[in-house]
Amino acid sequence: MSEPIRVLLADDQRVVREGLTLILDLLEDVEVLDTASDGEQAVEKAERMAPDVVLMDLRMPRVDGIEATRRLAASRPRIGVIALTTYADDASVLGALRAGARGYLTKDASAEQIAAAITRVAGGEASLDEAIQTKVVEAVTAGAEPLAAESDGVELPDDLTAREAEVLGLIAGGLSNQEIAARLVVSPATVKSHVNHLFAKIGARDRAQAVGYAYQHGLVAEE
Repeated sequence: MSEPIRVLLADDQRVVREGLTLILDLLEDVEVLDTASDGEQAVEKAERMAPDVVLMDLRMPRVDGIEATRRLAASRPRIGVIALTTYADDASVLGALRAGARGYLTKDASAEQIAAAITRVAGGEASLDEAIQTKVVEAVTAGAEPLAAESDGVELPDDLTAREAEVLGLIAGGLSNQEIAARLVVSPATVKSHVNHLFAKIGARDRAQAVGYAYQHGLVAEE
C-alpha cells in the first residue's frame, strides 16, 4: 500500500481544528500529523515535521495564513499549502495565491471536496474550489490586463520571451489555452508549446503557480 498523505492542520479556532481532524481521520489515505493554532506555529511545525500538505486558515493571530504560506513557499516549497477561507473575498484569495498556495477551499467544503483537494495538491497539482476559482478569475479580469512585455521596455525574468510573457499574462487573466489561441490568432498547439516552455523556465507545475509568478514578477499590470 502507498504511504498516506501527511497533513498539518492550522486554524486558530479549536472547534474548526477538531472538526476537520475528525473528518480527515475518516479518510484512509490521509494522516493528520498535528495541528497549529496560529501561523507562526504552523510554519515551525511544518518545517520540523515536513508534511505533504498544510491546510492553512488565512486569518490567524501572530502570523496570518498568507504570511505563513509565503514563508513556507520560501523555506519548504515542496509542501503544498491549501488555503482555508470563511469568506472567498478577493483580497484573501489573491493574497494567498501570490504567497504560493496551491489549493483553495471554503470552510463549508464537503469531506469529498477536502479529500480531493488534498490528493491533488499532494500530487503537485492545483485545486481550486469552484466558487473561489470564479472569484479569482473575476478579480483578475476586472482589475488587470496582460503586460505588453518587451515592446514596452519591460525587462523579463527567467529568459522569458515577449510572447511567453504575453501568454503568461493571459493565463493570469483566467483564459484557457483555447481562448488564448483565439486571442492571439494562433493554433492551440502553439499556445500549448508556449505554456510548456514558460512553465519550464519559471518552474511552475500548474496554472495556479504560474498566476502567482505573474503577480510576484509584475507581469500583470494593474489598471
